[in-house]
Amino acid sequence: MSAFMFAFAGLVGAFADLLQPLFQHASTAAAIVLFTALVRLAVHPLSRAAARGQKARTKLQPQIAELRKKHAKNPDRMQKALMELHAKEKVSPLSGCLPSLLQMPAFFLLYHLFSSQKIGGDPNALLAHELLGAPLGERWRDALADGGPFGEQGLVYLALFVIVAAVATFNYGRTKRQMAANPMTPATGPDGQPMPGMGAMTKIMPLMSFLTLLSVAYVPLAAALYIVTSTTWTAIERAHLYRETPATEAAVAPAV
Repeated sequence: MSAFMFAFAGLVGAFADLLQPLFQHASTAAAIVLFTALVRLAVHPLSRAAARGQKARTKLQPQIAELRKKHAKNPDRMQKALMELHAKEKVSPLSGCLPSLLQMPAFFLLYHLFSSQKIGGDPNALLAHELLGAPLGERWRDALADGGPFGEQGLVYLALFVIVAAVATFNYGRTKRQMAANPMTPATGPDGQPMPGMGAMTKIMPLMSFLTLLSVAYVPLAAALYIVTSTTWTAIERAHLYRETPATEAAVAPAV
């Protein structure tokens, strides 16, 4: 693992050296943004496939509702019929989760890199790199202890919070409109009845994007840059992929 982390640190350093003429002291932060963009480009084909799958699943909603009504007293038959319908239409109920799942290793790798004091037995020099005076290896609590929320470091986090809040508000509006325009057929339990708590989950879903604010406040600044970049990319990507049938995105899980 240490050898792998050493290689990854070298990759981030190489990106930083490449970007140094343009970004000077912020070159490592720019390298993290570049790394995030490359990860998102790598999973973009899966995001496109997930969008196609979600549109297909949305078209199946009337048939799904009919099957649940038809087999309401026979849950086993209902589940079998639903599986047969998805198989017939070549639609996977889980395809929308793949882009998010495949990004997680990249995020945790970056998180671990900027949380480790040593790499391969040597001090982690990346921890000393900064973004406008805020060390990439420190967290919001460190910024609060050094100048407060409006100090040099605090203002960096404030800018990130503003970006995340703007993206979350954009996502909130889209999700509310999509769920109103295309309500999903409620999931049912083994007894064929709607699962408890699904109504509350429907109300909470549009607010999920705001949880990103907590993540940005908790993780090292380097990982926060990954989250902010990825979240912004996701909002723009979905606005593009779902522009033809905007009502289909509501059931897609938020991506990092």
